[in-house]
Amino acid sequence: MGGLRKIGAPFVAPGPSGVAVRTRLKQLTSMDVEVLRQVGAHLGALASRDLKARCRDGLGHDARAWAMRKRALTSESSARWAGAITKASHDQWALARRGTHAHVQSLEAGVRTLEHRLSLPVGEKGSKRAPGGYRSRREWHAKARRLHVLEDRLARARADWVAGTVHVVRGGKRLARTRHHLTDAGLTETAWRERWEAARWFVQADGESGKRFGNETIRISADGEVSLRLPAPLAHLANAAHGRYVLTGRIRFAHRGQEWADRVAANRAVAYRIHHDTVRGRWYVTASWQKPVTRTVPLAAALVEGVIGVDMNADHLAAWRLDLHGNPVGNPHRFSYDLTGQAEHRDAQVRHALTGLLQWARTCGVKAIAVEDLDFTAQKSREKQGGRRRFRQLVSGMPTGRLRARLTSMADATGITIIAVDPAYTSRWGAQHWQKPLTSSTRRTTRHDAASIAIGRRAQGFPIRRRTAPPRTHQSDGCGHRTVQAGPETPGREGPRPRIPGPRTRSVPPDTARTRATRTPNTVRDVRSDQEWVQCPLLLTE
Repeated sequence: MGGLRKIGAPFVAPGPSGVAVRTRLKQLTSMDVEVLRQVGAHLGALASRDLKARCRDGLGHDARAWAMRKRALTSESSARWAGAITKASHDQWALARRGTHAHVQSLEAGVRTLEHRLSLPVGEKGSKRAPGGYRSRREWHAKARRLHVLEDRLARARADWVAGTVHVVRGGKRLARTRHHLTDAGLTETAWRERWEAARWFVQADGESGKRFGNETIRISADGEVSLRLPAPLAHLANAAHGRYVLTGRIRFAHRGQEWADRVAANRAVAYRIHHDTVRGRWYVTASWQKPVTRTVPLAAALVEGVIGVDMNADHLAAWRLDLHGNPVGNPHRFSYDLTGQAEHRDAQVRHALTGLLQWARTCGVKAIAVEDLDFTAQKSREKQGGRRRFRQLVSGMPTGRLRARLTSMADATGITIIAVDPAYTSRWGAQHWQKPLTSSTRRTTRHDAASIAIGRRAQGFPIRRRTAPPRTHQSDGCGHRTVQAGPETPGREGPRPRIPGPRTRSVPPDTARTRATRTPNTVRDVRSDQEWVQCPLLLTE
């Protein structure tokens, strides 16, 4: 067991700090669509120009530069539109900055791995902690060339990080590259141009508490009426007072609709974003607002009714319920999903599986679900996994971050606590200690089912193995009790197991006292006598 890394302590995952709901804009007239297009195109051009200015400032940006940018945008839109545009530019630059830092770390890890493997003789085997040398001279030569490529990329990435340079594409880099592969994407130039322009539009506004309905720029009343404050160059398109345009259709939020209506009625801040789906030809509006983070439940209080351990896999969630003492109860459950196809389909599959998991947890009366705190960032690189391409694709396809965020958000609404545990050795130790004992003629326990038990026991603070090893000094309990099911304070823990009397079990009669002391044998030969043996010194003869 030497060389194992330290296992982190389980912790209660914090709840979500925000809410976002979406609905469709229906019954729009041709004039409504034209106004939305012009507003989005005008503000999108301003947002592109402002993002370029923000990226040009880099690390030298300060409050004065921000004020100058906002002042320039206000004359072409409004003060609130300018505030929303500059805030979006700041957020985009910060996101790109974090991406640059993650890219530098990934390249450094790849360079270290290549340098280590290239320093070893060809064909040398690796260990559990470090990879070995390459298998052939040809592979060694190819990896040496790749090392030089990664070193060049790392030098450029470090230079960008030091200088504060970021690379951002409004509309998305993937869609921009699709322009050069229209045939493979199945698009025409007109269809691609429509998607590109719609992706670069900007129709979003931050909320303001105390203002009417919580937003002064994009205002949605409690009955679903949507109105926009038009930018200054488009004020001639207004159909209401104060330069506003009221859309014909009404909206209604099916999910969290009452919560949204309460905020609007109280004039609390609500941010809105209007966007166009060119594939379906539909317009949508997304409402979002902040919420106070739910107070974290103490770990001991969350585990009062037991826990459900969940092991995440590429195509399903393996779950098993554990009681208060860490023993599996009932049979394992599996919640399958299909992660192929488009992003919307994958997200729907994840939500469907999590919904079934939460419904089962409510049925069992369990208030806690234990999951692994997974992060495969360091496991996806070519340098670490070598030629295991299918394994890299499998790991990259597992939506660990999305599943954790979805589960935390959905569980917060149901009152279930999510406990994150260290994922180290759960699959290996679970299969070692729990897979075989729980397999019977009527139940086949998989490796993933056993891993779910290991996850649940780790969340409860119990060892994963079923029984601890005897003390090293001797085979008795001189160094402490050797089982994890009963503590030192449990009465009768050292006593014998109860035996049901009967002829087939050859046990004692029910009215006979049973203790740990050695019983008197039933045979005459072995019966201990209380009389003393006295030998007469005289021989009695006739």
